[in-house]
Amino acid sequence: MTEKTPSPLAGLRVLDLSKVLAGPLCAQYLGDMGADVIKIEPPRSGDETRGWPPLRQGGDTQTGAIFLSANRNKRSLAVDLASEAGQEVVYRLARWADVAILSFGPGVAAKLKIDPATLRALNSRLICCDISGYGSQGSMNQGKGYDVILQAFSGMLSITGEPGRPPVRSPFSPVDQGTGLHALVGILAALQARERTGEGCTVEASLFD
Repeated sequence: MTEKTPSPLAGLRVLDLSKVLAGPLCAQYLGDMGADVIKIEPPRSGDETRGWPPLRQGGDTQTGAIFLSANRNKRSLAVDLASEAGQEVVYRLARWADVAILSFGPGVAAKLKIDPATLRALNSRLICCDISGYGSQGSMNQGKGYDVILQAFSGMLSITGEPGRPPVRSPFSPVDQGTGLHALVGILAALQARERTGEGCTVEASLFD
């Protein structure tokens, strides 16, 4: 009998502060490779994709299939990020974590006092991955990004649909999925760099990229 090979990221601790698709997918990939992932969700409503159809019936609850497809191998914790108590929970987890993944709208993380600079001040080894619509630099950095917006902005919609009819959105969210993979690559590279330097860093990934 041969011993089971340990998962490549066994022992890695991930704080998932992201929502919807790109960030959750990135965190899920880390979990698939053995990382311990804790997902933070708003009280009562949870990640908004919990309510996106099609829904799976389970007792008195309904869970969206999209949520299930992007959040396996995670533990979930309901936290009010607008409260000081909720922020303290995140700070405790940031001190524990190796990686934190964020995907807030422009300025929201700073307003909640859980932006990469704040979290990395608590833990110099922490790798923060900040996922946004258009990145932190440039004239569009305050814009909100969604997969369908970037499909239109990039010209992807111009090659879908039928002649003489309106464009058709690609249904599998390729921009979100691609961004999740780009974020994963950046995190893995940052982990390798940390092995040499002992220091974490901030990794940026945007839907626009």
